[in-house]
Amino acid sequence: MQADATAADQYITYPTDNGILNQSRKQCEKFIDKLYDLSGKEGQKSRTYRRKIDKAYLDYSKKKKKREATHRKMTRKLLECVNHDIKQINNMLDVFESKGSRFPLKHLEQRMFWVINTAYAQQKLMYDSKTHSCTDRIVSIFQPHVRPIPRGKTKAQIEFGSKLEVSLDKGFARINTFSWDAYHEGGDLIKQVESYKELHGHYPELVQVDKMYATRENRSWLKERNIRITSLSLGRRKNKENETYYQKRKRRKEAAERNHIEGKFGQGKNGYNLNEIRARLKNTSESWVAYIFFIMNLILYEKGYSFGSILAKVSIMGVRIMESLEQILVKVFPKEGYQSYKIEVKYL
Repeated sequence: MQADATAADQYITYPTDNGILNQSRKQCEKFIDKLYDLSGKEGQKSRTYRRKIDKAYLDYSKKKKKREATHRKMTRKLLECVNHDIKQINNMLDVFESKGSRFPLKHLEQRMFWVINTAYAQQKLMYDSKTHSCTDRIVSIFQPHVRPIPRGKTKAQIEFGSKLEVSLDKGFARINTFSWDAYHEGGDLIKQVESYKELHGHYPELVQVDKMYATRENRSWLKERNIRITSLSLGRRKNKENETYYQKRKRRKEAAERNHIEGKFGQGKNGYNLNEIRARLKNTSESWVAYIFFIMNLILYEKGYSFGSILAKVSIMGVRIMESLEQILVKVFPKEGYQSYKIEVKYL
């Protein structure tokens, strides 16, 4: 069994503190405009100074080199604008409640307003404490379930999306853990081995993983069950190890076979955009990732088995569908004119 972890990046704009605050400000301005229209445009509309802050943010974003003082100055302005807009929205909602009117915001708009309040509280906390991290940090107000995943790769130190724990068995990939929060993947090795036993009825003989999984707890647990792991033993290495040529060759081969799961991740990200998940909802994103691994397993399965019988059944079903559609067209359109409408059925 081979196991490793990867991150499925969401297709979102690279998050910055000021970018999140600016998006929150624009959404609040839309809420203010909507509530003012629903109130019948009574009284004077609260000022948002959107033109001034738009110009200031545009000048800020065009600067190639920004000092820390420049960042904090823009952050302070955006925090003040978002705070002012949130207070105005709450005051306008209180007016609707005092009149006994129906709540003006839809469910999705209420959720967005709650996300904006949470994002503002996080940004205000980081601004006051002069830090750049907080618990459950929101990196996108449109996808608040996305979290930063530290990976330490050369291309990107931090990725934004979901973290997957995948095991590979004879080329077939299986998602054992799906999480939107960052965690240490070494703690999931026991769970993956138990899942392997539940599927096959026995423990694997060898577990091929990287150094991240070779913790003392995992080593002792695997040793009790006579399961080998592709990792060097703990402690200082001996100068001369009594290892035959066959043993050395076998050890290197087993360690190199772990690259198969890295290739599976490369197949998913290069061929099926596993690193660009474009779904916006949490459940839809999880289904998107699961479908990618399902298709990769289906392609591997197709190499060893024939789909001729399945395609024959699909063709028969397609003929029956065409016959039923022809009967419907005869009833809807005139008999002399229905054949001019062409219907194409694509099987695969």
